[in-house]
Amino acid sequence: MKDFLILEAEGGVGGTWWVNRYPGCACDVQSHLYSLSFQPKTDWSRTFAPRHEIQTYLDQCVKQHRLGRHIALNSRVEEAVWDEEKRLWSVRVRGGREYRARVLVSAIGGLSRPAWPNIPGLSEFPGPVVHSQAWPDSLDVAGKRVAVIGTGASAIQFVPHLQRQADRLDLYQRSAQWILPKPDRSIVRWRQALYRRFPPARRLKRLGLFLLLETRLPAFTRFPRLTALHRRKARRHLESQVSDPTLRARLTPDYAMGCKRVLMSNDYYPAVAGPNVELVAGGVERIEGNTLIDHRGRRRPADLIVLGTGFRAAEPVPEGLIRGQDGRDLARCWSQGPRAYKGTAVPGFPNFFTLLGPNTALGHNSVLLMIEGQIRYLVSALGWMERHKVDRLEVRPEVEDRWDRRLQRRLKRTVWNTGGCSSWYRHPESGRIPTLWPRFTFTFRWLLRRFDPAAYTVVAREPVEDDLRPGPAAPPDIRSPTPGRSGD
Repeated sequence: MKDFLILEAEGGVGGTWWVNRYPGCACDVQSHLYSLSFQPKTDWSRTFAPRHEIQTYLDQCVKQHRLGRHIALNSRVEEAVWDEEKRLWSVRVRGGREYRARVLVSAIGGLSRPAWPNIPGLSEFPGPVVHSQAWPDSLDVAGKRVAVIGTGASAIQFVPHLQRQADRLDLYQRSAQWILPKPDRSIVRWRQALYRRFPPARRLKRLGLFLLLETRLPAFTRFPRLTALHRRKARRHLESQVSDPTLRARLTPDYAMGCKRVLMSNDYYPAVAGPNVELVAGGVERIEGNTLIDHRGRRRPADLIVLGTGFRAAEPVPEGLIRGQDGRDLARCWSQGPRAYKGTAVPGFPNFFTLLGPNTALGHNSVLLMIEGQIRYLVSALGWMERHKVDRLEVRPEVEDRWDRRLQRRLKRTVWNTGGCSSWYRHPESGRIPTLWPRFTFTFRWLLRRFDPAAYTVVAREPVEDDLRPGPAAPPDIRSPTPGRSGD
């Protein structure tokens, strides 16, 4: 398949690993599992790779597979509309350029829309307000009083950096997190050489990590008592790093482990216990000028605000971005939470597929395994369309509805639904869980092992004109990231 184009909104490849550049940014899945199965990397520097190393790896993948000629950088999609008469997708990018294609694939993922808190007065704050996803390279916090709102996966990575640099740090926490010690260490050169010279050793390492992480699932979906060992480990981790009993109580979760994303860190607790840090339980009530007011009415001034408030995972698509048959807006169709057949196909949106779509995120393993399963399914579908000269393909509504109802029944009994917390896993209005896959990863890959045309309505091809290639103004090959822009 050679006639395709990837529209990339940013100035380089890597997705979340290009955009997120906050200090300390790293993966919480082991490096040898957080890599493509067909593109092994033998020389990962650490057990859990830092951001810049993952982004460099992805850049190398692009170059090795000569994908640069198929990528248009700085091409943020503003609107994609299905033309029923021509049976084509019309895609307009920022700047006005338009493309037409028979098939549209959304690969924006579920963690691409930053979640900004609805705090009265935030927009009038006189100093800088920085979201973790848009961290300025020049941000200097030395000698300043910093307010951090949010204590999720990103915050536990950048808070230690801020604590070391800032004069004062006020950390506003709505709820405590379950945090385990992170078994991170450098990978010595002899191991790298072993993986390079003896590939079975690397494959065995990857298999072992995969099986180990798969064993986490039953504790989240059926048997919460299985988390007892990890709960004990997390409490001992907290006790060993925080001596103040009052602070420990504030940092102790009051919900079931796994209800929120389980985090790992070796330096977050020591940073929170630092002499220049105050942990404010309960969050921010409002902001007046440069002063943040907590739920008890206590006032604290700040020079800048850093948001670790995550992403709108249950509302991943903005209104007006993707419009299908009869002009229906995908965001409005998903007003009660995203849903898609096999996390990949949506009724009313012909010739449309989404990668890392609804209910494909994981709470227990590497999401790259899910993405590869979806790509195999997508390639199988495209091959089937070509062989059978299919012009229009759309998943049947009853098939998608049956798939979603079965998923939601499974999700109702999981810790993500019964664990007594509020998390980004759930849709804020409907209460549905449109984000996570509640079964084993290998089950998902098996269900998507090949395209199943019986689930779709099909229309035979008619001669139409398409214009997928950019033409004379084709984008240049991908370039390496700008020197000096590192997130770690």
